[in-house]
Amino acid sequence: MKPPRVLAIDTSRGACSVCVYDGAMRAPLVSESLPMSRGHAEALAPMLKRALDEAGGPDIVTKIAVAIGPGSFTGLRIGIATARAMALTLGVPAVGVSTLIAYCGPALDEPASGVIAAAIDAAHGHIYFQLIDSKAKSIFSARVISLRDAVRAIGGSPARVVGDAATLLAEEARRAGVDVDASGASAYPDIVAIARIGLAADPAAWPARPLYIKPPDALPSRDDGVARLAP
Repeated sequence: MKPPRVLAIDTSRGACSVCVYDGAMRAPLVSESLPMSRGHAEALAPMLKRALDEAGGPDIVTKIAVAIGPGSFTGLRIGIATARAMALTLGVPAVGVSTLIAYCGPALDEPASGVIAAAIDAAHGHIYFQLIDSKAKSIFSARVISLRDAVRAIGGSPARVVGDAATLLAEEARRAGVDVDASGASAYPDIVAIARIGLAADPAAWPARPLYIKPPDALPSRDDGVARLAP
């Protein structure tokens, strides 16, 4: 049996990223991220070739994980279409990882009290927002929400804020007298975190299809779980 090795792809936000992660070693064999706001389509294929050549070829891959948004419509189509096509060609499963949850990955590796708030810029004073606890349990499911309402959702809990809108949310929180830790702010998710979450994800529950969050659909949910990272 092949050792578990995940090929992770992210074109959802401000970078084009690729990783080949060895689940047995619990470490990336190769990882590369190129910051960019456009040009993911041109960058992705050569990055995949470099990564797979360095890792030992496409035949070592046993699963593909891809960031599914929220994010750029064009970027999501590129990454997800590529992941699906490669999964079909290689005969391996593909899983989709929410970009909001991907942003939370590194914080989950560093246990602390309080909540983790993922924030992605949705423009016009709004963010894509999700709140989880330090055990990876979802407190509020993904939604489009105003910065002010996101601060209210965090409440008085100690909070670590992650994502490309983490600084915006932290500024709003401080204006409201709420202290948060925004050291996890990043223009794009950690591709290794996407690979590790993908390793634990069930393809039936985490399909590789775009996650488009619209305000009418953004209702709270307290019963949806988060695939745990490999320790």
